[in-house]
Amino acid sequence: MPQQLADALSEVRDLLLTPGLTRAVAAGRRRGFTPSVTRAEIRPVTLKGGPRLQIVTDDGARPFTRNVAPGDEAATAVDELLAEPFGNWHVETASVTLQLRVTKKGDAQVHRAAPSSPAGVPADGHDRPKQWLLDPGDPLFEVIGGNAAKRRQIDAFLRALAATLPDELPSPLRVVDLGCGNAYLTFAAYRYLAGRGVPVQVVGVDVREDQRVRNTAVAASLGCADDVTFVAGTIEEATLPFEPDLVLALHACDTATDQALARAVEWQAQWVLAAPCCHHDIAAQLKGHPAPAPFGELTRHAIMRERFADVLTDSLRAALLRLNGYKVEVVEFIDSAHTPRNLLLRSRRTSTPPTAAQQAEYEALTSEWGVTPALEKMLR
Repeated sequence: MPQQLADALSEVRDLLLTPGLTRAVAAGRRRGFTPSVTRAEIRPVTLKGGPRLQIVTDDGARPFTRNVAPGDEAATAVDELLAEPFGNWHVETASVTLQLRVTKKGDAQVHRAAPSSPAGVPADGHDRPKQWLLDPGDPLFEVIGGNAAKRRQIDAFLRALAATLPDELPSPLRVVDLGCGNAYLTFAAYRYLAGRGVPVQVVGVDVREDQRVRNTAVAASLGCADDVTFVAGTIEEATLPFEPDLVLALHACDTATDQALARAVEWQAQWVLAAPCCHHDIAAQLKGHPAPAPFGELTRHAIMRERFADVLTDSLRAALLRLNGYKVEVVEFIDSAHTPRNLLLRSRRTSTPPTAAQQAEYEALTSEWGVTPALEKMLR
C-alpha cells in the first residue's frame, strides 16, 4: 500500500549509505517534474585511495562519473540525488532489494524482496542473472513504449552485446546500426553502452527518409541527438562520419545482412552482431541445383529446402567471417516463442589468418551444394 514519500526516501537513504550496498539506480520522473539528470547509478567501489561510492549520472547526452568518500561527502551527494524528482528507485543490498515507485499522487509504492549477493547469486544459492541490463524505468521506454515483450527482446539483445564486448572499451566507442528501422534497439544499445562510462557515438542507417526524420526526433526527445544520429541510404552506399568499432545488423532482410557483414569486414570493425532475417538467395540456388548424394531428401520438399537454406546460409556466413579474420559464435538471440528469426552471429575481429583446412572446408561445402553466397561475391 502507498506510504509517505519522505519516509520511503529516508529508507532509501539509509540503504545507500549503509555498508552492504550492491547497486542502486534512480530513473524516470515524477508527474509534473523533470530531474536534472535522466538516470543515476550508485555502487560501492574500491580505489587506490580506499573505498568510495561511485555515482554515474546521465543527462541524456553522456554519462558523468564521480567517486565520493564515505561520510559527509557521500551523504551530501546522496541527499542531492534524493532531492531530484526521480519516479523510480531500485536499490540492491546484502539484506534487501527495494523498489520504489512514485505514484501520480506523489506517494510511494514500495516493494521489498530477498536480495541478490554482489556476485549476482541470490539468497537461495542458485545462479541467476541480473533481471534487466537496461532499467525498466529508463526514459527510453517512455518514448518507445515498454511492454513486456519489447523489454525482453531488448534485454536479450543487450546480453548478447555485453557478452561480445570486453570490459575495456575504446573511447569514444563508435557504433553503426545498419538497417536500423525504428531504431529502438539502436537507442537501447546507446543507453546501455553510455552507462558503461565511455563516450559513445552511434549512427543508424536506414533506406527510408521518414525513418531518419522520426528517429532523429526521438534522439532529440531523449537528449542524445549529438551522439545518436541517423542517415537515409542503402547499407552499401551510406556515408558515415567514422569507421565503426561495432557494427549491428539486426533483422536486415535476405542479402541486406550480407551487405552489412561485407561493410563490417571492409571497415575492419572490431565487433559485429548480426541477426539475419529471411534467406531467399541460397534457397533459390538450391532449387536450381540437385543436392549431392545422399542428401536429396533435404531439399526435395519446398519447406525442408527453405529451412535447410537458412542453416546453410548462416553457416557459410560464419565461415566467410572466419576466413576474414573473425572469431564467430552462432547463438540464440531470443527465445523462439518471441520470434522465429532468433539466430545471432556474434563476431570479434582477431586478424588471425585462416587455416588451409578452413579454406578447403568452405570450398568443399559451396562446391558440393553448387552455391555461391552473396557475401562471398561482395568480399571479392
